[in-house]
Amino acid sequence: MIVVEKSNIEDIPYLHLVKEEEKSQALPICFFIHGFTSAKEHNLHYAYYLAEKGFRVVLPDCLEHGERATGKSEEELGSVFWKIVLNSIHELSILKGHFEKKGLLMENGVGVAGTSMGGIVTLGALTQYDWISSAVSLMGNPSYVKFAKAQLAHLKSAGYQLPFSEEEVKAILNELSHYDLSLQPEKLKGRPLMFWHGKRDKVVPFHLTEEFYKSILPAYEGNEENILFVADDKADHKVSRDGVIKLVEWFEKHLSA
Repeated sequence: MIVVEKSNIEDIPYLHLVKEEEKSQALPICFFIHGFTSAKEHNLHYAYYLAEKGFRVVLPDCLEHGERATGKSEEELGSVFWKIVLNSIHELSILKGHFEKKGLLMENGVGVAGTSMGGIVTLGALTQYDWISSAVSLMGNPSYVKFAKAQLAHLKSAGYQLPFSEEEVKAILNELSHYDLSLQPEKLKGRPLMFWHGKRDKVVPFHLTEEFYKSILPAYEGNEENILFVADDKADHKVSRDGVIKLVEWFEKHLSA
């Protein structure tokens, strides 16, 4: 039987799924990060499939989402999008440390995945943490600076008054560059990485993700089984059932003990 526990660590609400009989064992663990305006409960199907395969799965609520929502509108949330992303990256370390101290984390067995904003968090986390053993980005984007510039350009063209000065924008872009995987692909170090992206995605640009994937292929020469890009011709900004299954298969192959 799979148990679902609701808990908190340092003000981070999360759901924890694991097979009841393996609850106190050290297991490979997967942290799954939800998308923008979503919440941890919306990804329970991923967690269930992963827990069935013997993984410990942790679904946190990001800042300003789920139990941490403060009533901000989608527009207001958009203005702090990158703050939420970077905060989520930092909180991954807190969550990992919590399970490590309890002896529930298997060495070299940490996976990180997420949808949309969660995929963006996943790719940024790879620049910060060597302890991530395998990762899956569903509709994510590694090119933080390019994506942020595109977001700003879109807002300006729509006549939206930016809440940042030019100097503040420069400071934000400079900070994002430290988490931008496209600017430091060497930090991947050949780790297993899977991308899933719909070609019709109008929210997170497909071409930026594909562009990055193609740029890192030479680094995986001789180690091609560790890199995968799944492009869905028909999908927009929604993961297909096939995408869900492929994520589970990826972690089965690259994260199991």
